[in-house]
Amino acid sequence: QVQLVESGGGLVQTGGSLRLSCAASGRSFSRYAMGWFRQAPGKEREFVASISSRGGSTNYADSVKGRFTISRDNAKNTVYLQMNSLNPEGTAGNYCAADLTDRPRTVLGAYDYWGQGTQVTVSS
Repeated sequence: QVQLVESGGGLVQTGGSLRLSCAASGRSFSRYAMGWFRQAPGKEREFVASISSRGGSTNYADSVKGRFTISRDNAKNTVYLQMNSLNPEGTAGNYCAADLTDRPRTVLGAYDYWGQGTQVTVSS
């Protein structure tokens, strides 16, 4: 089992920034690709960003490219999502997920373990 705990969500105005963190239990964390997904009420969960096991490769949704940055610190078993220039589209539950492969995949079904989420609310 891999336990994931997100933190860092909150209320921010349009144009502001937040950094989300996801702390993972020690289960060969450095071997897992990690991803961030978000889900607004009434909508499907959607891909935001992913990072390879060693951090050398990343993928981003077109809607966040250039504004968000995913990173990881394998020594701390933690993955981060820096979110800049937030807009109301970013109002959603944000979920961290672990992929037992090492590739930064972009589809929900690729991920084996999920955190409980952290809420981000962006006001206009």
